[in-house]
Amino acid sequence: MAGDSSLRRLLEGPGIVLAPGAADSITARIVESVGFPAVYMTGFGATASRLGMPDIGLLSQTEMTEHARNMTRAVSIPVVADADTGYGGPSNIDRTVREYLQAGVAAIHLEDQVSPKRCGQMSGVRLMDADSSVKRLRCAMQARGTADLLIIGRTDALPAAGMAEAIRRARLYQDAGVDMVFVDGVKKVEEVEAVARAIDGPKVVSVVDGNETTRLTATDLQDLGFGLALYAVTALFTATRAITGALTHLKAAGTPAGGPARHTYEEFSRLAGVDVHNDLDDRFGG
Repeated sequence: MAGDSSLRRLLEGPGIVLAPGAADSITARIVESVGFPAVYMTGFGATASRLGMPDIGLLSQTEMTEHARNMTRAVSIPVVADADTGYGGPSNIDRTVREYLQAGVAAIHLEDQVSPKRCGQMSGVRLMDADSSVKRLRCAMQARGTADLLIIGRTDALPAAGMAEAIRRARLYQDAGVDMVFVDGVKKVEEVEAVARAIDGPKVVSVVDGNETTRLTATDLQDLGFGLALYAVTALFTATRAITGALTHLKAAGTPAGGPARHTYEEFSRLAGVDVHNDLDDRFGG
Protein backbone atom coordinates (compact mmCIF):
# COMPACT_ATOMS: atom_id res chain seq x y z
CA MET A 1 0.00 0.00 0.00
CA ALA A 2 1.46 3.32 -1.08
CA GLY A 3 1.80 6.19 1.37
CA ASP A 4 -0.68 8.97 0.71
CA SER A 5 2.10 11.48 0.04
CA SER A 6 3.26 9.50 -2.99
CA LEU A 7 0.47 10.88 -5.18
CA ARG A 8 1.20 14.43 -4.11
CA ARG A 9 4.85 13.93 -5.06
CA LEU A 10 3.80 12.57 -8.45
CA LEU A 11 1.55 15.56 -9.06
CA GLU A 12 4.38 17.91 -8.16
CA GLY A 13 6.50 16.35 -10.89
CA PRO A 14 6.82 17.62 -14.45
CA GLY A 15 4.45 15.17 -16.16
CA ILE A 16 0.76 14.37 -16.06
CA VAL A 17 -0.25 11.44 -13.84
CA LEU A 18 -2.25 8.80 -15.69
CA ALA A 19 -4.60 6.69 -13.55
CA PRO A 20 -6.49 3.95 -15.39
CA GLY A 21 -9.66 2.78 -13.74
CA ALA A 22 -9.88 -0.59 -12.01
CA ALA A 23 -13.16 -2.28 -11.23
CA ASP A 24 -11.51 -4.77 -8.87
CA SER A 25 -8.23 -5.59 -7.20
CA ILE A 26 -6.87 -7.90 -9.89
CA THR A 27 -7.33 -5.16 -12.46
CA ALA A 28 -5.55 -2.76 -10.13
CA ARG A 29 -2.63 -5.21 -10.07
CA ILE A 30 -2.58 -5.17 -13.87
CA VAL A 31 -2.54 -1.36 -13.88
CA GLU A 32 0.50 -1.46 -11.62
CA SER A 33 2.20 -4.32 -13.46
CA VAL A 34 2.27 -2.49 -16.79
CA GLY A 35 3.86 0.57 -15.21
CA PHE A 36 1.18 3.16 -14.48
CA PRO A 37 2.00 5.37 -11.47
CA ALA A 38 -1.53 5.42 -10.00
CA VAL A 39 -4.87 3.62 -10.24
CA TYR A 40 -8.42 4.96 -10.13
CA MET A 41 -11.02 3.07 -8.09
CA THR A 42 -13.96 3.88 -10.30
CA GLY A 43 -17.46 3.85 -8.85
CA PHE A 44 -18.80 2.88 -12.27
CA GLY A 45 -16.56 -0.20 -12.28
CA ALA A 46 -17.09 -1.03 -8.62
CA THR A 47 -20.86 -1.05 -9.12
CA ALA A 48 -20.55 -3.19 -12.23
CA SER A 49 -18.19 -5.72 -10.61
CA ARG A 50 -20.02 -6.01 -7.29
CA LEU A 51 -23.65 -5.73 -8.42
CA GLY A 52 -23.66 -6.10 -12.19
CA MET A 53 -25.64 -2.86 -12.30
CA PRO A 54 -25.22 0.70 -13.61
CA ASP A 55 -23.62 3.55 -11.68
CA ILE A 56 -26.74 5.16 -10.21
CA GLY A 57 -25.77 5.44 -6.54
CA LEU A 58 -26.53 1.86 -5.53
CA LEU A 59 -23.37 1.10 -3.54
CA SER A 60 -23.18 2.21 0.09
CA GLN A 61 -20.31 3.93 1.84
CA THR A 62 -19.41 0.67 3.57
CA GLU A 63 -19.27 -1.25 0.28
CA MET A 64 -17.16 1.41 -1.41
CA THR A 65 -14.66 1.76 1.42
CA GLU A 66 -14.34 -2.02 1.72
CA HIS A 67 -13.64 -2.10 -2.01
CA ALA A 68 -10.98 0.58 -1.47
CA ARG A 69 -9.30 -1.36 1.34
CA ASN A 70 -9.01 -4.46 -0.81
CA MET A 71 -7.54 -2.43 -3.65
CA THR A 72 -4.95 -0.57 -1.57
CA ARG A 73 -3.82 -3.90 -0.11
CA ALA A 74 -3.33 -5.30 -3.61
CA VAL A 75 -1.05 -2.58 -5.02
CA SER A 76 1.81 -0.35 -3.98
CA ILE A 77 0.85 2.59 -6.22
CA PRO A 78 -1.52 5.31 -4.96
CA VAL A 79 -5.26 4.77 -5.32
CA VAL A 80 -7.60 7.61 -6.29
CA ALA A 81 -11.09 6.71 -5.09
CA ASP A 82 -14.58 7.75 -6.06
CA ALA A 83 -16.44 8.90 -2.94
CA ASP A 84 -19.68 9.77 -4.75
CA THR A 85 -21.63 12.46 -2.86
CA GLY A 86 -20.23 11.56 0.57
CA TYR A 87 -23.23 9.32 1.31
CA GLY A 88 -25.34 11.75 3.30
CA GLY A 89 -25.03 14.88 5.42
CA PRO A 90 -22.02 16.41 7.19
CA SER A 91 -21.66 13.55 9.68
CA ASN A 92 -21.72 11.04 6.82
CA ILE A 93 -19.08 13.03 4.94
CA ASP A 94 -16.92 13.18 8.05
CA ARG A 95 -17.15 9.40 8.42
CA THR A 96 -16.59 8.83 4.70
CA VAL A 97 -13.30 10.75 4.78
CA ARG A 98 -12.13 8.91 7.90
CA GLU A 99 -13.03 5.52 6.40
CA TYR A 100 -11.15 6.28 3.19
CA LEU A 101 -8.18 7.46 5.24
CA GLN A 102 -8.18 4.17 7.11
CA ALA A 103 -8.44 2.36 3.79
CA GLY A 104 -5.18 3.99 2.70
CA VAL A 105 -6.31 5.77 -0.44
CA ALA A 106 -4.32 8.74 -1.69
CA ALA A 107 -7.21 10.90 -2.95
CA ILE A 108 -10.98 11.01 -3.10
CA HIS A 109 -13.36 13.04 -5.22
CA LEU A 110 -16.70 14.33 -3.96
CA GLU A 111 -19.37 15.44 -6.40
CA ASP A 112 -22.15 18.01 -6.30
CA GLN A 113 -25.11 15.86 -7.33
CA VAL A 114 -28.10 15.16 -5.12
CA SER A 115 -28.72 11.55 -4.13
CA PRO A 116 -29.22 9.21 -5.78
CA LYS A 117 -26.31 10.24 -7.97
CA ARG A 118 -25.68 9.12 -11.55
CA CYS A 119 -22.59 8.49 -13.64
CA GLY A 120 -21.41 11.84 -15.02
CA GLN A 121 -21.77 10.56 -18.59
CA MET A 122 -25.47 9.74 -18.11
CA SER A 123 -28.45 11.99 -18.61
CA GLY A 124 -30.66 13.01 -15.71
CA VAL A 125 -27.97 14.47 -13.44
CA ARG A 126 -29.48 16.67 -10.69
CA LEU A 127 -27.33 19.20 -8.84
CA MET A 128 -27.32 20.40 -5.26
CA ASP A 129 -26.88 24.16 -4.92
CA ALA A 130 -23.30 25.34 -5.14
CA ASP A 131 -23.12 26.86 -1.65
CA SER A 132 -24.18 23.55 -0.10
CA SER A 133 -21.51 21.76 -2.11
CA VAL A 134 -18.85 24.18 -0.91
CA LYS A 135 -19.85 23.51 2.71
CA ARG A 136 -19.65 19.77 2.14
CA LEU A 137 -16.16 20.07 0.68
CA ARG A 138 -15.07 22.16 3.65
CA CYS A 139 -16.48 19.47 5.93
CA ALA A 140 -14.38 16.88 4.09
CA MET A 141 -11.24 18.98 4.44
CA GLN A 142 -11.84 19.41 8.16
CA ALA A 143 -12.32 15.66 8.55
CA ARG A 144 -9.03 15.06 6.75
CA GLY A 145 -7.18 17.15 9.31
CA THR A 146 -3.42 17.01 8.79
CA ALA A 147 -3.50 13.73 6.86
CA ASP A 148 -2.07 13.85 3.36
CA LEU A 149 -5.29 12.82 1.63
CA LEU A 150 -6.07 14.85 -1.48
CA ILE A 151 -9.62 16.18 -1.70
CA ILE A 152 -10.85 16.65 -5.27
CA GLY A 153 -13.90 18.82 -5.79
CA ARG A 154 -15.92 17.37 -8.65
CA THR A 155 -18.74 19.15 -10.42
CA ASP A 156 -21.29 17.46 -12.64
CA ALA A 157 -22.76 20.76 -13.74
CA LEU A 158 -21.60 20.48 -17.36
CA PRO A 159 -24.32 18.06 -18.54
CA ALA A 160 -26.90 19.45 -16.13
CA ALA A 161 -26.42 23.21 -16.42
CA GLY A 162 -23.77 23.97 -19.04
CA MET A 163 -20.13 24.96 -19.24
CA ALA A 164 -20.44 28.37 -17.60
CA GLU A 165 -21.98 26.90 -14.45
CA ALA A 166 -19.43 24.06 -14.38
CA ILE A 167 -16.58 26.56 -14.50
CA ARG A 168 -18.20 28.78 -11.88
CA ARG A 169 -18.54 25.83 -9.51
CA ALA A 170 -15.01 24.59 -10.12
CA ARG A 171 -13.66 28.02 -9.21
CA LEU A 172 -15.81 28.11 -6.08
CA TYR A 173 -14.38 24.76 -5.03
CA GLN A 174 -10.86 26.02 -5.63
CA ASP A 175 -11.61 29.06 -3.45
CA ALA A 176 -12.87 26.68 -0.76
CA GLY A 177 -9.40 25.09 -0.66
CA VAL A 178 -9.70 21.71 -2.39
CA ASP A 179 -6.48 20.22 -3.73
CA MET A 180 -7.77 19.72 -7.28
CA VAL A 181 -10.95 20.38 -9.24
CA PHE A 182 -12.66 18.01 -11.66
CA VAL A 183 -15.27 18.97 -14.26
CA ASP A 184 -16.88 15.65 -15.12
CA GLY A 185 -19.09 14.81 -18.06
CA VAL A 186 -16.84 16.17 -20.80
CA LYS A 187 -17.47 14.39 -24.10
CA LYS A 188 -15.93 16.69 -26.71
CA VAL A 189 -12.40 17.94 -27.28
CA GLU A 190 -13.66 21.53 -27.28
CA GLU A 191 -15.12 20.97 -23.79
CA VAL A 192 -11.78 19.76 -22.44
CA GLU A 193 -10.08 22.76 -24.02
CA ALA A 194 -12.67 25.15 -22.55
CA VAL A 195 -12.11 23.76 -19.05
CA ALA A 196 -8.35 24.05 -19.50
CA ARG A 197 -8.57 27.69 -20.63
CA ALA A 198 -10.95 28.77 -17.88
CA ILE A 199 -9.53 27.03 -14.83
CA ASP A 200 -6.05 27.68 -13.52
CA GLY A 201 -4.38 25.49 -10.92
CA PRO A 202 -4.45 21.72 -10.31
CA LYS A 203 -7.21 19.98 -12.23
CA VAL A 204 -8.41 16.53 -13.23
CA VAL A 205 -9.76 15.29 -16.55
CA SER A 206 -11.70 12.10 -17.22
CA VAL A 207 -11.30 10.48 -20.64
CA VAL A 208 -14.14 8.06 -21.36
CA ASP A 209 -13.92 5.42 -24.07
CA GLY A 210 -16.45 5.95 -26.82
CA ASN A 211 -16.48 9.72 -26.85
CA GLU A 212 -14.41 12.31 -28.68
CA THR A 213 -12.00 13.00 -25.81
CA THR A 214 -10.04 9.83 -26.62
CA ARG A 215 -8.50 11.79 -29.51
CA LEU A 216 -6.44 13.66 -26.91
CA THR A 217 -3.17 12.00 -25.95
CA ALA A 218 -1.52 12.20 -22.56
CA THR A 219 0.85 14.80 -24.01
CA ASP A 220 -2.12 16.85 -25.24
CA LEU A 221 -3.72 16.77 -21.80
CA GLN A 222 -0.45 17.70 -20.12
CA ASP A 223 0.02 20.63 -22.49
CA LEU A 224 -3.50 21.79 -21.61
CA GLY A 225 -2.48 21.94 -17.95
CA PHE A 226 -4.15 18.89 -16.43
CA GLY A 227 -2.26 17.18 -13.63
CA LEU A 228 -4.28 13.97 -13.34
CA ALA A 229 -6.05 12.01 -16.08
CA LEU A 230 -8.56 9.29 -15.23
CA TYR A 231 -9.43 6.50 -17.68
CA ALA A 232 -12.31 5.03 -15.74
CA VAL A 233 -13.71 2.44 -18.13
CA THR A 234 -10.89 1.47 -20.53
CA ALA A 235 -9.92 -1.73 -18.72
CA LEU A 236 -13.51 -2.60 -17.79
CA PHE A 237 -14.91 -2.28 -21.31
CA THR A 238 -11.95 -4.20 -22.74
CA ALA A 239 -12.37 -6.99 -20.18
CA THR A 240 -16.11 -7.43 -20.65
CA ARG A 241 -15.70 -7.50 -24.43
CA ALA A 242 -12.93 -10.11 -24.15
CA ILE A 243 -14.95 -12.25 -21.75
CA THR A 244 -17.95 -12.10 -24.06
CA GLY A 245 -15.78 -13.21 -26.98
CA ALA A 246 -14.21 -16.08 -25.07
CA LEU A 247 -17.53 -17.42 -23.80
CA THR A 248 -19.21 -17.03 -27.17
CA HIS A 249 -16.42 -19.13 -28.68
CA LEU A 250 -16.72 -21.73 -25.89
CA LYS A 251 -20.46 -22.06 -26.44
CA ALA A 252 -20.09 -22.40 -30.20
CA ALA A 253 -17.03 -24.65 -30.27
CA GLY A 254 -17.57 -26.63 -27.10
CA THR A 255 -13.98 -25.95 -26.03
CA PRO A 256 -11.93 -22.88 -25.04
CA ALA A 257 -9.15 -24.03 -27.39
CA GLY A 258 -8.80 -21.73 -30.36
CA GLY A 259 -10.59 -18.86 -28.66
CA PRO A 260 -9.28 -15.36 -27.95
CA ALA A 261 -5.84 -14.86 -26.43
CA ARG A 262 -5.70 -15.13 -22.65
CA HIS A 263 -3.26 -15.46 -19.78
CA THR A 264 -1.90 -18.90 -18.98
CA TYR A 265 -2.56 -20.32 -15.53
CA GLU A 266 1.05 -19.56 -14.58
CA GLU A 267 0.87 -15.97 -15.85
CA PHE A 268 -2.32 -15.28 -13.95
CA SER A 269 -0.92 -16.84 -10.78
CA ARG A 270 2.11 -14.57 -10.96
CA LEU A 271 -0.15 -11.57 -11.51
CA ALA A 272 -2.13 -12.53 -8.40
CA GLY A 273 1.10 -12.65 -6.37
CA VAL A 274 1.41 -16.39 -5.87
CA ASP A 275 5.22 -16.14 -5.64
CA VAL A 276 4.96 -14.18 -2.38
CA HIS A 277 2.74 -16.84 -0.84
CA ASN A 278 4.87 -19.71 -2.13
CA ASP A 279 7.87 -18.08 -0.47
CA LEU A 280 5.99 -17.78 2.83
CA ASP A 281 4.99 -21.43 2.62
CA ASP A 282 8.55 -22.52 1.81
CA ARG A 283 9.99 -20.57 4.71
CA PHE A 284 7.37 -21.06 7.38
CA GLY A 285 5.06 -23.86 6.26
CA GLY A 286 4.86 -27.33 7.80
